[in-house]
Amino acid sequence: MTLAIFDLDNTLLDGDSDYGWGQFLVKKNYVDPVQYEAANVEFFRQYQKGELDIYEYCAFSFKPLAERSMDELQALHREFMETIVRPMITQKARDLVEQHRQQGHILLVMTSTNSFITRPIALEFGIEHLLATEPKIIDGRYTTEVDGIPCFHEGKVKRLELWLRSTGYSLSGSWFYSDSMNDLPLLEKVDHAVAVDPDEKLAQVAKKRGWKIISLR
Repeated sequence: MTLAIFDLDNTLLDGDSDYGWGQFLVKKNYVDPVQYEAANVEFFRQYQKGELDIYEYCAFSFKPLAERSMDELQALHREFMETIVRPMITQKARDLVEQHRQQGHILLVMTSTNSFITRPIALEFGIEHLLATEPKIIDGRYTTEVDGIPCFHEGKVKRLELWLRSTGYSLSGSWFYSDSMNDLPLLEKVDHAVAVDPDEKLAQVAKKRGWKIISLR
């Protein structure tokens, strides 16, 4: 069966859910506004330049999760979805997912953003399968540690290979949609690589290799 893989931030979403979550926490005064926002902006800059240390970033971004109960986090996420995430979802993005669904393709979201933030977003698109960076849970609470392989850069390829072995699916005829040069290792693995509103570096690679370039904005 054909696999259709979607990056999330700045691909299916017209914005970055991870960065948006940080800004949401700042506005709610759940983190120090000056220090957290400055760090969040700096990590986002590193990501855009392809220089992000994913473990350093996860320790930073998981801290507010580790400080709160699951019930409190779920309530916060419902507000976050309504006020921040849904305005990021365009009709074009919904239509693209639906086109693949109508063709009977297996739909999968792959994102470096943690699963707490992204699972409800994937479900908003009606996508059951999600591979995301997983925060380690101990005694029913999140920690600042990563559980397993971060779903980032080469880690996306490793996570996908493990998932394919566990499900029996293959990359034959597969599609992958992404905006970021950080996803080049996975874009090179699929049969149909599509650059979605790509960053400058990915746009150059896509043009050189004849990959399709689309906009969901």
